[in-house]
Amino acid sequence: MSIEVLNETEFAADELELLALSRYVMSEMKVHPQADLCITLVDEPAMETLHVQWMDLPGPTDVMSFPMDELRPGGDDAEPEEGVLGDIVLCPGVAAKQATEAGHATEEELLLLTTHGILHLLGFDHAEPDEEREMFELQRQLLLTFLAARGRPVS
Repeated sequence: MSIEVLNETEFAADELELLALSRYVMSEMKVHPQADLCITLVDEPAMETLHVQWMDLPGPTDVMSFPMDELRPGGDDAEPEEGVLGDIVLCPGVAAKQATEAGHATEEELLLLTTHGILHLLGFDHAEPDEEREMFELQRQLLLTFLAARGRPVS
């Protein structure tokens, strides 16, 4: 897997942890081992620009996903497709505010948002209640199993 993390902010993100999580999630979702992913961390003004440009919504948001080749999770019965999974843009400034509200560290919020972004790239959504339940449960399970495998406490 080719995963690139670009930090365009002053936030000291644990890029190796974001890489490890991304590899884990993509592996668990049976994404082709040659798939490409780019994660970019941006400040709030840059995220606001993207949010307005692509979603026509004001203000910065926490994460945006930009799928490229519309790859889907692999299955036991078929070989996953090779290609570019896409780009995830994270905003540590917004993540920090959400982390404070949720009572955990900003790094944990960034891991959650990265998992969320990858699931969006794989076609998951949360527009409908049943979709939301499925996506958020999968997101929760992936994050918890990743953290447990790394011996990290789970909050």
